[in-house]
Amino acid sequence: MDLNEATAPPPPPPSGMPGQEERQWAMFAHLSALLGGLLTSVIGGWGFFLGPLVIWLMKKDTMPFVADQAKEALNFNITVSAIFLLLLILSFLTLGIGFLITVPIMLVVGLGALVLVIMAAIKANEGVAYRYPFAIRLVK
Repeated sequence: MDLNEATAPPPPPPSGMPGQEERQWAMFAHLSALLGGLLTSVIGGWGFFLGPLVIWLMKKDTMPFVADQAKEALNFNITVSAIFLLLLILSFLTLGIGFLITVPIMLVVGLGALVLVIMAAIKANEGVAYRYPFAIRLVK
């Protein structure tokens, strides 16, 4: 075997529809946010972005569709976590009075995030690159 063959990057994936394995991993990238939130619920549920981050780091070089969807899920869940953090800070700055306003907002944001994550997982499993409507794209 030639040394250049051993160090050559893998060939680009064929264009078109991603394969079944890629679609499953992309779906897992979206759903892993829910699992991360459940597993870290004891400490406040701040693990929403851990699952998409791990999947993105594992698959970014081998599966382009998975990398794209994991980044999208990561950006969305970072955005949702930042919203929750800002609402929590606002609540404490108002000496707890802000909880009257922020708790209903947190419920709406949480329910909306749940619906969007499920929609994204379904679309990713169909092979469609889903884009969340309200995500700050921090990871490019």
